[in-house]
Amino acid sequence: MTTTPLSQQIQQFYDASSGLWEQVWGEHMHHGYYGPQGNQKKDRRQAQIDLIEELLDWSQVRQAQQILDVGCGIGGSSLYLAQKFNAAVTGVTLSPVQAARAAERAQAAGTELGTTGPSAQFQVADALKLPFANNSFDLVWSLESGEHMPDKVKFLQECYRVLQPGGTLVMATWCHRPTPPSLTSEEQKHLAKIYQVYCLPYVISLPEYEQIARNLNLQNIRTADWSQAVAPFWDVVIDSAFNPMALWGLLNAGWGTIQAALSLGLMSNGYRQGLIRFGLLTASK
Repeated sequence: MTTTPLSQQIQQFYDASSGLWEQVWGEHMHHGYYGPQGNQKKDRRQAQIDLIEELLDWSQVRQAQQILDVGCGIGGSSLYLAQKFNAAVTGVTLSPVQAARAAERAQAAGTELGTTGPSAQFQVADALKLPFANNSFDLVWSLESGEHMPDKVKFLQECYRVLQPGGTLVMATWCHRPTPPSLTSEEQKHLAKIYQVYCLPYVISLPEYEQIARNLNLQNIRTADWSQAVAPFWDVVIDSAFNPMALWGLLNAGWGTIQAALSLGLMSNGYRQGLIRFGLLTASK
C-alpha cells in the first residue's frame, strides 16, 4: 500500500485548513503567551503577538536586517518582524496556499518586495533543503515548525548553514517531556494520535534539541520550557471552534481539518499531563 509522503500530507493539511484558521482566528498560526505562569487573561490575538515579543526579548534579538522565517504560515510573524525591524524577511512553507496568501497580505501591508523599507517575500520550499546560499541571514526564526521536520538534525543543520557568522537562531517547537524516565506506552499512544492528526513525524525533547545544537557547534546556546505560559492557548482554541462561523467553515474545509478540530483536547490534555512541552532554543553562529 502506498502512502502519501509526509511533506505532501503537511502541504495538504495546511492548504485545506489555513483559510479557516485565518477567518476564525487571524494571521498568527502559533501559540499565545499568557504570562510566565499562564494565568494572565488577555485577547487571544494579543497573546500571539506577545509570544513573538517575549521570544525576541528572551533571545535578546534587538535588530535584524535579513530574516528567514522557516515555516512561515500565512506570514504572520514574517510581516510583524519585517515591520518591527525594518528588515527584509523571506518566509518558506510547504503550502502553496499559505505562500500565496502570505504574499497577498504582504502586498496589502505595503511590504512586498521592491519597496523601500521593510520587505517580505514568500516561497514554497522544504526546510530540509533550503534554497539559499550559506551565510544568508542574520536571524533565522522558526516558530512551531520543528515538530513537522522528519529529520531534526538536518533541519538544524540547514538553519545553521544559512545563518551568517554572528547571526541568531530562534526556535520554538513542540516537544515531549525530557527522558529518562522513558515514555510510557500510554504516553506513546497519546503522542501517536497527535502525530496522526497534525501530520507530525515525531517530536523530541528539548535536551535532545540542545544536544543537536551543541554537535553543530552553535554558540551561546540557551533553552527554556514555556509550557506553562502557553498551555491555556488550546482551551481558547477549543472555545473558538464552537462558534457558528467556525463550525460552518469546518464542514467546508474537509475531513482532515474536522479531525484536527475534534482532536484539540489531545494537545490541551498533553500539556496538563506534562507530556507535551513548548521548547525554546536560541543560539548564534
